[in-house]
Amino acid sequence: MISRRLLTSIALFLSGCAGTQQGYPSLAKRAVEGAPMAEVAPPPAPAAADPALKAQIDKLSAQAQAGKAAFDQAYVAADRATQAARGAAVSSEGWVAAQVAISTLESTRNDSVSALASLDTLYVARSNAIAEGQEQGGTDEIDAARSKALAIVDGQNDRLDALKGRLVQP
Repeated sequence: MISRRLLTSIALFLSGCAGTQQGYPSLAKRAVEGAPMAEVAPPPAPAAADPALKAQIDKLSAQAQAGKAAFDQAYVAADRATQAARGAAVSSEGWVAAQVAISTLESTRNDSVSALASLDTLYVARSNAIAEGQEQGGTDEIDAARSKALAIVDGQNDRLDALKGRLVQP
């Protein structure tokens, strides 16, 4: 019984190999494959930002730096308050003082977060204007400033998370 099934399977497999080779394309090199290739033109050099855009980018970068400075200054008090409240019960005096210090710290970073959001909006608006042919260049400068602002905000988020991690959560 098994040998009969085996013979049937082998016959089916071998029948797939017994076809003619007339319907398959040749693997020889075609004429179009030997034709010379056109050279790809290098991308155009990015256009520099216009003075008005550059001034706006500088203003937003300064705003992000101001938010960083305010955050760094307020961080000392929040760090001290959360160290003192480490392990304190929820709603205890030390825990509430630490929560107030963290809230104050979060409000000092408003300038950096706002600058990052404005740079994001400016980047999208400029990219759309370039795509529509209304403007030229400037996205590289915006992206560089945006990357710096993002690094500031990410650092602030990490430091806030570390402070909040010290406190007992309700």
